[in-house]
Formats: sequence, C-alpha cells, structure tokens
Amino acid sequence: MASVVAQSHFIFGLRTEVNNNLCYVDEQTVVFPSGNNCVCYNTVQRCQRFIPGSEKSRDMHALAISANRRYLAVSECGEKATVTVFDLQHEQGRKRKVLTAGDAPIQEFICMAFSPDSKYLIGQTGAPEWMLIFWLWEKHKVLATVKTSNSNNPVNQVSFNPYNNMQLCVSGSGVFKLFRYAEGALKQTCFPKVESFNFLCHTWLTAERVIAGTDGGRLLVFESGNLRREIDVSVQVAQEKSNRLVEVKKIKDSDGNDGPGSPSIRALLSYSRGFACSFGSGLVRLFEKNEEDSFTLSREIRIPPDLDGDELTPGEGQEIHTMCISPAEESVSISTDRGQLYTFDLSSGEMDKQNLGHPHFDFLLQSFHSKSITGLSVCIRKPIVATSSLDQSVRIWNYETKMLELCKDFQEEAHSVALHPTGFYILVGFTDKLRLMNLLVDDIRSFKEFTVRGCRECAFSQGGHVFAAVNGNVIQIYSVTSFENILNLKGHSGKVRGIQWSRDDSRLVSCGTDGAVYEWNTQTGKRESESVLKSCSYTGVAFSADCKMILAVGSDLTLKEIHDSQVLREVPADEVAHTAVTVSHSSRVVFTGTSIGTIRAIKYPLPTEKEWLTYQAHCGPVTKMAITFDDQFLLAASEDGCLSMWKIINKEGRGLDSVRQIVHTEEILVAKSDLEEKAQNTLELKTRLEEMQMENEYHLRLKDMNHSEKTRELSDKFTQEIERLKTTEQALRTQMEKQEREHQQSSDQLAAKHSEELKSLELSYSQKLIVEHERFQDLLLEHQRMQEDFENRLEAVEKGKTQALEELTQRYEAPLQEKTRLVAQCQEEAEQEILKFKEITRQVEEDEKRITHDLKIKYEKKLHAEKKTSTNLKGEAGIMTQKLYSLQKQMDEKDTEMNTMKHERQKLLGLIRALESDIEDLKRQISGHEKTNQDKDKTIATLKKKNQELEKLKFVLDFQLNEFKKQIEPQQDDIAEKKERIRQLEEELLQISRSNTHLKLNVSDLKLKLRAREKEVQKESQRVKDMETHLQRLQSDLHTCVSFIQEPKRLKESVQTIYSRYASQADRVERSSEDEETVKVFSLQCEHLEKTVSSLKSRLAKSAEEHDKVYNKIMKENVTLITEINDLRKELNVTKTQVKEHKAQLAAMKTTNKTRVKPEEGAKQEELH
Repeated sequence: MASVVAQSHFIFGLRTEVNNNLCYVDEQTVVFPSGNNCVCYNTVQRCQRFIPGSEKSRDMHALAISANRRYLAVSECGEKATVTVFDLQHEQGRKRKVLTAGDAPIQEFICMAFSPDSKYLIGQTGAPEWMLIFWLWEKHKVLATVKTSNSNNPVNQVSFNPYNNMQLCVSGSGVFKLFRYAEGALKQTCFPKVESFNFLCHTWLTAERVIAGTDGGRLLVFESGNLRREIDVSVQVAQEKSNRLVEVKKIKDSDGNDGPGSPSIRALLSYSRGFACSFGSGLVRLFEKNEEDSFTLSREIRIPPDLDGDELTPGEGQEIHTMCISPAEESVSISTDRGQLYTFDLSSGEMDKQNLGHPHFDFLLQSFHSKSITGLSVCIRKPIVATSSLDQSVRIWNYETKMLELCKDFQEEAHSVALHPTGFYILVGFTDKLRLMNLLVDDIRSFKEFTVRGCRECAFSQGGHVFAAVNGNVIQIYSVTSFENILNLKGHSGKVRGIQWSRDDSRLVSCGTDGAVYEWNTQTGKRESESVLKSCSYTGVAFSADCKMILAVGSDLTLKEIHDSQVLREVPADEVAHTAVTVSHSSRVVFTGTSIGTIRAIKYPLPTEKEWLTYQAHCGPVTKMAITFDDQFLLAASEDGCLSMWKIINKEGRGLDSVRQIVHTEEILVAKSDLEEKAQNTLELKTRLEEMQMENEYHLRLKDMNHSEKTRELSDKFTQEIERLKTTEQALRTQMEKQEREHQQSSDQLAAKHSEELKSLELSYSQKLIVEHERFQDLLLEHQRMQEDFENRLEAVEKGKTQALEELTQRYEAPLQEKTRLVAQCQEEAEQEILKFKEITRQVEEDEKRITHDLKIKYEKKLHAEKKTSTNLKGEAGIMTQKLYSLQKQMDEKDTEMNTMKHERQKLLGLIRALESDIEDLKRQISGHEKTNQDKDKTIATLKKKNQELEKLKFVLDFQLNEFKKQIEPQQDDIAEKKERIRQLEEELLQISRSNTHLKLNVSDLKLKLRAREKEVQKESQRVKDMETHLQRLQSDLHTCVSFIQEPKRLKESVQTIYSRYASQADRVERSSEDEETVKVFSLQCEHLEKTVSSLKSRLAKSAEEHDKVYNKIMKENVTLITEINDLRKELNVTKTQVKEHKAQLAAMKTTNKTRVKPEEGAKQEELH
C-alpha cells in the first residue's frame, strides 16, 4: 500500500443532472452533489465536508433531505438502483440504511421525498416501470407500491403533505395525482383532468392546497385535488402595494397548451409568508399572502449579468432547476442548468425594499465550469491553478485561499492551457489559434497569437524561456522572448495526447494515440528513446522525480514504467482504464485518474502486485491531473466539469517535506492604460469631492441658522408651557383636597354599612344552620322508623309462610295414609311441586330485597344533598368574612396614600418659597442690566455706521455679480457650439464604423471562398496521395516480378496479372492530362484569390489609417473641450462660493443689528414710562 495518502480538501463544481441538487442542512450549511460526492459546505467558515458515493455506483440521480434536516437520501444507480440514507449529524456522514425496491428490476430512482416526521420515505422509479415505493426506511420495510404513470407521461416530482404523513402528491407530464396510505396500500383520492398540462414542479401551501408550475409558465392552484384557479405570474412589480395584487382567474380545460415562447416554471418553494417561483431564465418571483386569501407579488430577484462575457450573459440564459430556503427563512439559494450556485439574503432584502433597483443573487461559493474541463496547469511562483473548458472560459483559481481569482469568457472553445512558471502569462489553445496572454489584476489579455489550430496540449518549460505546443501529430517549440518557431518534433503518426518537460528542460517526453512514447532532445530535436505499442492508445505521460524513468497510461489498462526504450514494469488496473498520471516531486507516490472518475495512489517504485488506494472523486473520466511544486496539493479535473483539490499527507497525517523551497510572490501585472484611466478617475473624484464639501459647508451654515431660530421659538414655547402647568397644578391641588374630604366621608359610611350587613348575615346564617340541623334530625328519625317497619313486614311474611306449610301438611296427611298404594305414582308430582314452591319463595325474597335496596338508596341521596347544601352555606359565610377583611385593608391603604399626599404638599410649598427667593434675585439682576444698557447704546451707533458701509459693499458686489454673468453667457454659447461639433464628429465615426463592418463582411466572404478552395485542394492532394499509394503498390509488384526473371512462365504470368490489375497506358495518359488541367485551373484560381486578398488588405489598411487619424483628431478636440469645460466650472464654483459668503455675511450683520436695536428700544420705552 502507498505510504502517502490523499485527503479530500475542496472541490469546485456542481452536478446539474441530479434532481433536487441543493439543500439546506442548517442556517450556515448547504449540501450539493459535486463529482461522485455530496458536499456539505459551510458558508461562514468556507470549508467543505465530503460524503463519498458508493464504490460500485455508476451515477447519482436525486437528493432528498428530511424535515428535521438530519437525514440525507441519495439515489444511486449501479448493479441495482439503491437509495442510501446518511446521518448528517455524524462528522463523516455515517451511512444509516441502503434501501432497494426488493426483487423488482428497477433501473433508477428519479426523485424522492421524506415525510414530515422523517419516518417514511417515498421514491419514484423511472421508465418503463414508473412505480412509487413507500418505505418505513428505518426498518428497511416496503409498505406499499403503486404505478403512477406510463412512458408517455413522465413523472417530474413527488412530495409528502407537510401536514399529513399519509398523504402525498405526484406530478408530471399530464399527471397530477394525490395518494393516501390506508390499509396497507396507496389509494388515489382525486382524478383531475390535466392531460394537456406538463407539470414541472409543485409545492404544498396548506393541508388542502397545492400549486403546480407548467412548462408554459402557468401557475395552477389545486384544492383537495381539484383544479380551482390560476395565479397570473407574468405581472410586473409595481411601486405601490395597491397595484401589486396578483390576478387570479378561473381555468378552462382548453387553456392547457401555451405558446412555445412562454417562460417555464421549473422550481417552486413555499414558506411561511407565501411562496417563491422561478419564471423563465434567471428570474425568481416572491409572492406573499394577503387578507383576501390571494397573493401579491412582493419582489423580483434576478441572476446578475456577467460583466466579463462578450456574448449572452449567464444571467440571461440560465434556467433555475432547484430552490431551497434556510430553516430560519433568512436566505434562499438556487442552482441552475449551467452548474452555478446563487444565494439571496432575505433579511437584508427587507431593508432594501425601498430601493428602486432590482435585487439580484450573489454566488454561493464561486463561479464553476459548466462543461468538461480540457486543460489544467500550475505555476511555481504563485499558488494558482489555471483551467480551460469547453464552456469557452478560462479560470484562474487560488488553491490556498480556495477562491476564484479570474474568469474570462471567449468566443471559441478552449482545448488546452499552460501557466508560465512566474504566473504572469498564460498559454491557451483554441480551435483556430494558440494565444499567449497576460494575467492582469482583473483581466486576461491576449498579446500574441500563433497559427496552431486545435492545440490539444501545450506546456511551458521549467525555466519559462520556451514552450511546446501540439499541432496535430507535430510538437512545435517556440521561444517566449522572440516568439519564433525553434524546433519541430516530428515522429508521431497519430494525435499527441500528452507532453511533459524534464526538470532541466533538456528533454521532452510525449505520447500519442499511435501507441508511441518518445523522449526528445530539445536542443537537437532528435529522439533519445522510444517505446511503441500499436495496440495501446496512450492518454497520459510523466517523468519520474529524477527524470530517469517515464510513466505512461493508456487504453491497455496498465501503468507502464519505461527506461531506455524498454518497459521495465507494468501495473494492471482491474478492467478500468487509466486516463491521466502525475508523479510527486518527492518521488514517493504516483497518482492516476481512471475512466470512471476515481483516483488511485500507487507507491513508487511501482509494486509488482495490485497495491493501491482508491478515492471516489468524479463521476466522469479524469482528464487532467497535477501536483503543486511544494507537494502539498493534488489537483484533478474531469469531464463532469469539476475541479477537485486533495491534500497530500503521510500516514501520520502530516504534509510531505518539500524537496524545493518555494517562495510565493504577490506581484501582479497592470496595464498602463488602466493605470492612467484610474488616475484620471481619481482626479475627477477629487474635484467632485471638493465641490461637495463646499456645498455641504454652505448647507451646514443654513441649517445652523435655522436651528438657532427653532431653539429660540422652542424656549419661548416651553416658558409659556411651564406657566400653564403651574396654574393647572394649583387647580389640581385644590381638587385633590376636595376629593380627600369626600373620600373620608364615603369610607366612614361604607365601614358602618358593612358592619351592619355582616351582623345581619351572621344572624340569618346561624338561623339557617339551626333549621337544617333540625331537618337532619327529623330525617334520621324517619329513616329509623322506616327500617323498623320493613323488619316487621319481613317477620309477617315469614309467619305466613310457616302457617301455609302447616295447613298443607294437615290437608295431605289423611290422603297419604289412605292412598299408600299410589305413593310411587305421585312421588314425581310431589317433587315437581316442591321445586315450584322453592322457586316462588326465591322470587319473593328477591323482590323484597330489591324494594328495600331502592328505598335505602333514595333516602341516602336525600341525606347527601342536605349535607352538600349545608357545606355550601358555610363556604359562603367564609367568603363574606374574607371580603370584610379585604375592605379593611383597602381602607388602610387609602389612609397611607393620604399621608403621602400630605408630605408631597409640604415639599411643594417649600419649593414655592425657594422660587420666590429666586425671583427676587432676578429682579436685582435686571436693575443691574439696565445700567449696562446705556453703555450699549453707544456701541449701537457705531454698528449703524458699519451697517451703512456694508450696504455700500453689497451694492458693489451685486454689480460684480452681474458682470460675471455677462462674461459667462458667451462662454456657454461656445460650449454649445463645441457640443454640436462633437455630435457631428460622432456621426462621422458611426459612418466610418459602418464602412468598416461592410469591409469586414467582404473579408469574411472571401475567407469562406478561400476555405472552399482549400477543401478542393485537399481533395486533389488526397487524389495525389491515392495515386502515390497506387504507384507504390505497382513498384512492389514489379519487385516481386523481377524475382521471377529466371523463370519466363512465371514472369509472363506475373506481368499479365499486373497488366490486368492496373489500368492501361491510355487511361494513365488521360488521367495525367486531366491532372495537369486541374492543376492549371487551381493555380489560376489561387492567383486570382491572392490578388483579391491583397487588394482587400490594402483597402482595409487605408481605411484603418483614415479611421485612426479621424479618431485621434476627435480625441484631441474632446480633450481640449473637456479641459475648457472644467476650467469654466471651477470659475463658476469660485464665484458662487464668493457670492454665497458675502450674502451670508450680510444676513448675519442684519440679524445682529436687529437683535441689538430691539433691547435699546425697549430700554428707551421703559425710561419714558
């Protein structure tokens, strides 16, 4: 076994084909499928926990989480369709149960759901069975099964009623059924006519109400299983709530089909305030309940557009597949058909309701690849990894921070990628060209293109001075400094699938589909070693750490170790093909990726037996693998679009000791134009900030003045309020004294009244008790009398019985003596008579006993009722005494309140005396102030003189302001003229751009013609190749014919066969003449096309030069105009501020003069009086 192991660290990607592929575990954790794992991602700590899939699992189909958020059900497809239930509270996601459909041949479970109490689980199978299976999952027991649909009507979703464990719903194309589990079977409870609808999703709103969304964008409401109405989802969000009411209308059966262009509803979600539904591409609408039992559209949330993309943005083209809401309903998250995860914070969205802009989703984790990853590369100086994908994007990831640093979308598919060792440059192979690009701080910008079509493999050397690129079956080596093609390594007859540089860049190893592994000398371009196995198509190759051995994997299901053109060791792979291989820099372990998505760790040197560790990583073939230069992380990419990161550790759980000392740098590249643009933006922002500061200062002055006036008004108002409150206090005090006197009188009256009532109640209840006691004694006597009467009657009945017996014996003694002969005959009659007599006596005794028992019960009931009434009377007497005590307590409390009021009155009287003394002090101060007023009169006279001078200055300033306005008016006219000139120049630019587009169209047409001619040339070259092969065969036949030169007969036969096999001389002459004619025509067409292309190029160059001249001229004019406008704005602002300051000074002076004049006038009036 390997002494080094890999531990799953992080994964980027989402499996879009899994149903319900996003669920909340708690407020901070979500679970989603990625690769062949279920990932539990903590959004706060930004860490992941992995639940690996089954070893024999081929695919994952659906997820379901229980209502208590503890259990996760995963539907997998292997040898048999299974549903695995995991316990999420366990750290490693412990497997609880593995459920199957029994003996039924089920291929897959397409959707599942837990019951509200998490005890039951339902699973919907796929075609052709379409069976719904109902489990008691903890006991692994199938309770019921039912067929829900057929192949023409697929089922899309199943769910439990959240208010009833035994009711569930199934929806699909032409299918909407409610089932109830009863008596050991699932029974359908409703039969609505929905054959014309294709239901994509549904959700429960109440115990009886279900809403379902269709592919035509309709939202239908079912109540008790019957179709009732439709909610109009296509309304727009209004600014006022009154306009937000969603239209609800009746449904007709003929309204089933909608237009093909209408958006579909693929996801529905109910929560406490209403429900949310997806509507078309990238849009979620939230509806809330109102008082009228209908719904109002409260908000629209959109997926934000991608600012880096040039084509259709992901937000405009992404379909929302799954929606889920957190347990506290604070955030909602979605997954899309392009493998992206988004989230929206509902709590922050409540605060932003007043915002007019549309709220939008944010990425839950990062932006992922949506298609197969074709390229993977790491660098030395930075902790980054680059990936390319068939989704036409290149992404740069940081494996230390687990963040996406850069993403760039292109017009073509990216087939390969290579990072420069410094991390500043990247090489990307597209369908048409190979591009060398700069990694800037926020962009990936191309600066050199190479004519290498469909480059599937490329790699920088370890030193970064050259790079190798695969062009079909040729490996081309270019210089990074001069961009020249230094070497062409030719030798492969098939496509090259893998290349790698040695540590010292002196050698390069390559492998291809032709079964060849070549080791090249990069200085001479010659092969140093080779290993060819035509039965194997190689997919990956790597050097060992010391670069002495070559490790290769391919389609023959083995891992080969090659040295000096010899295969030293082969490790078989157990019927699973290796697709990628990489070796650690410490030379302790080899990692391989397989065609089923697993990763294997094999110790190095390679073992002779099958010894390795297998890790569940991806659900598709592993395309690329790489190990970071510090031997800390293993990176793997797959066709499922996921990038997985594994931490490489030893058996003790520690990281590997790196052979090299790697120091990561933090330098970045920035374009000069971007820096200049940012500097210009900062200058503009500074000027704008200064303007805003001046405006704020002016507004602050105005606010200070307003606040001072308001404070003066408030002080006056509060003094008046204090005086009013004093008068009301005096009135309340007199009223309180009056109420105290009245309260004292009423309390005395009440006390006397209650004492009289208490005495009368005591007398009446004592008399009642005496009467009831006498009645009780009478009842006892009557009971004794009746008992004696019944005893006497019983004695009389017994005496009557004895007398009757004596009479009967006397009557029958004589006949017995006389009829002794008839004793035998009459014996039986006597016995019967005795039995009858006994029965009569028994019945009489029972009747008597029953009568006595009934009488006894009757009188006991009467006695119990009398006792009960007596106890009730005693209780009422106790209650009255308690009331008396409570009234006395209230009286005591009132006395204490009166005492407190007296104390407060004394305090208020003391306060009044203190205030009177303060008033006397204030009068003395007023007399002192009157003396100082005479001094102030003199200062007022001087201030009046200053006021006259300021009025003169105001007149001068007004005159200057009018002059400034006259100067500004002609400048504004110049600005308008220059704006008109700019508009004319923009129109000229538009015309030039239109002519350029016309020229581009002409060039594209000529390119298409060129491609057609190239195809014809390829056909002709193919014919030439066929003729060459024909000639080679003829030469080989002639060689065989020459061997029979000594045997004339055999020579003759061979010549005849050659003549019969190949065409005659005349045919050859005709073909040669035809070939010459085609070559001539082809040459003429090539010359004509070259001339047209050269003429078009010259025209395009001229138009480009003219366009550049015009553009530069316009830019210069714009710059001059902008500078003039900025200068004018500055002058305007300066003059405005000066005017405002002068006005503020004048206003302040006026207010001070008024305030000083008023007290002088008042003092003069007082002196006159």
